[in-house]
Amino acid sequence: MKKSLLALALFGAFAGVAQAQSAVVIYGNVDAGLIKRTNQTLNIGKRANNTLGFKGTEDLGSGLKAIFQVEMRYEPDSGTLEQGAGGVQRPTFQGQTRVGLESAAMGMIRIGRGLTAFQESSMAFEPFRGIPSPAAFQTDLMVAGYTSDPLGLPGNSTNRFSNALFYNSPVMSGFQVNTTIGTREANQGAVLIGRGTGAAPQYPANSLASANPFSITGTYKTAAVGVMLAYERNAVESTVRSVAAYVMLSPAIKLMGAITQHDQEHTRLINQDTTAWVLGANYTLGASKFIAGYGQKDPDGLNKVKQFSLGYEYSLSKRTYLYADLSNKKGAPAIAPATGTSINHYALGVNHSF
Repeated sequence: MKKSLLALALFGAFAGVAQAQSAVVIYGNVDAGLIKRTNQTLNIGKRANNTLGFKGTEDLGSGLKAIFQVEMRYEPDSGTLEQGAGGVQRPTFQGQTRVGLESAAMGMIRIGRGLTAFQESSMAFEPFRGIPSPAAFQTDLMVAGYTSDPLGLPGNSTNRFSNALFYNSPVMSGFQVNTTIGTREANQGAVLIGRGTGAAPQYPANSLASANPFSITGTYKTAAVGVMLAYERNAVESTVRSVAAYVMLSPAIKLMGAITQHDQEHTRLINQDTTAWVLGANYTLGASKFIAGYGQKDPDGLNKVKQFSLGYEYSLSKRTYLYADLSNKKGAPAIAPATGTSINHYALGVNHSF
């Protein structure tokens, strides 16, 4: 009896140690709403990405931890995997798949697929927090039309590197350096004509990228102010430079702005440079949050794009909020080639995180 009790006590002790040393968290986001755009019927859509993910840590001792994260994305109206441009179904773990090590002294180093340093850092300086909604600015104006993955699979996300190394330094007195370095991969199917022709594109299918993509940002953040400097080059040698900042006028009022320059000299003979800027504000009053933003994108020799957006969120709890968005974007035929150069976007919906 004493041996049994001793064994049971030892088992409980070891189980407690194991539980303390490793942990896995299941998390996700469900966002669905009514979406209406110019010359389109009312439909069920989303404001933010719908995600299901798993992340975990294991205590390795001496302040060192092993970390991992995998994240899939799906469509709220159909339950299918997330779709890209043209209805192309994206990879199962479209969000990210990364594993690495972390410590207070070393920072965090990960290997796999995820947002580049520039794309991830810039979200803190965008009025809609970087969500991919057409009412927000992150996927177009904040990046001046730049894509981090020009040779990826058709319909793939444009703000991530695959087969990459990610490093985030420790935060020291508010300063942090973030870097992403990708491997030189073959074209996965998104043929890029570039300086070539339709019959002989500059980057045909299965061609090798001309450069190793990389991304680097330096950020400084306190409770009152934040600043970001960023530089990134993708696999076809397009580059982007960005400066962004925010200031907290009070705990309830956040003002922010960013300016970005995009250079496509390697793949374009003309219209190589694009400059964009975005100004935004957030105002929180109790359970309500008001969002406003205005921006312009000015491609060299092409039509200027102008966007004005308003958003409203009402928090029902710490994990659930209702939202309403209104946006107008005009200037470039690519916005709506069948309906002219101005398009309105309206959205009403609910967002729940778990």
